[in-house]
Amino acid sequence: MVSERAFTPARLGPLTLKNRFIKAATFEGRMPRGEVTGELVDFHTEVARGGAAMTTVAYCAVAPGGRVHRDTMVLDARRARGLRRLTDAVHAEGVLACAQIGHAGLVANTRSNRMPTMAPSTRLSAPAMGLVRAASTAQLDDLIADFGAAARHAADAGFDAIEVHLGHGYLLSSFFSPNLNKRTDRFGGDTARRAELARRVLDRVRTEAGDGVAVTAKFNMDDGVPGGFWLTDSLPTARLLESDGHVDALELTGGSSLFNPMYYFRGEVPMAEFIASQPAVVGLGLRVIGSRMFRTYPFTEAFFLPLARQFRAALSMPLILLGGVNTMDTVSSALDEGFEFVAMARALLREPDLINKFEAETAREGLCVHCTKCVATIYDGTRCVLRDGAGQVASTAAVNS
Repeated sequence: MVSERAFTPARLGPLTLKNRFIKAATFEGRMPRGEVTGELVDFHTEVARGGAAMTTVAYCAVAPGGRVHRDTMVLDARRARGLRRLTDAVHAEGVLACAQIGHAGLVANTRSNRMPTMAPSTRLSAPAMGLVRAASTAQLDDLIADFGAAARHAADAGFDAIEVHLGHGYLLSSFFSPNLNKRTDRFGGDTARRAELARRVLDRVRTEAGDGVAVTAKFNMDDGVPGGFWLTDSLPTARLLESDGHVDALELTGGSSLFNPMYYFRGEVPMAEFIASQPAVVGLGLRVIGSRMFRTYPFTEAFFLPLARQFRAALSMPLILLGGVNTMDTVSSALDEGFEFVAMARALLREPDLINKFEAETAREGLCVHCTKCVATIYDGTRCVLRDGAGQVASTAAVNS
């Protein structure tokens, strides 16, 4: 029997979602030079038709230096006008739209962006292809203002929700990390001080978004690297975020785009596909160091659930379970354990209409085989390589699943 609870409406801050399924932010690869395209609109419209209650537009940078690379969107006033086409199309399907905003920090490709990025503390970064300088307090004040401006633009574009990226080694996440944040000012030191920047950002986003927009955060439970952000830091940080009251839900994730990206994918490493998708020099580098950077983690259903249970026990705020959700049994079990929503990525790349199939009881498990070959397609349109190609292809995580 289909889980009735999975298909009943639920509150997310000021919003009512028609069911408990959220399309997770996954870099779409459909915004050349950061522009809104018809392909990007079609991608999210297809997800909306497939049954999700809300679809998330992945990685909208709050400033040009915070892009992952030059084909990442900056959520400014001009792009907001273009994104109105996307939110209108999604709303026409009876579905809500969320914009993920963030700053890539140490994960930003400075050569592609042709501008510097910033970090909590000065250090070398492979994605940045060089040394990244520690941000000054004046730069951090500007950053907080940039997040506020992006939140206003998201609201102007018609987004119903804003997801602030606090994971995967991006800038706000890197401030949490004792491994990356060696500052001695008010933004570094103990757990609370390392959380100060994110708390200020969320306060500004909440203020600028307006009362009718939900604010969520994609939050790292575990960086997956030695000396990184782990439960002894992440649980008390989550309690601080809950006590502030600026966030309507946390979407729980883990891993580091800087050091350990497969931690949040799980499955085989598509190294041959990665190498083929890169310029010759980068491909050569991957042949040499790829196996050290891309570790193999066998896929298991709901692989973040053991960590997420620690947060469910510690918090009363709504939580969104992410990571390997591919079956109706997983969804039902997660809701029974007290998670308010589930977020899906790769499963909806393979079958954007999977949620409709769950509701119609024509399927209880998705067709995704967790090969992760979709990750290597982000440069020419993120997609499942097993889809038949008839119609619009859909997306999975890359830089930010």
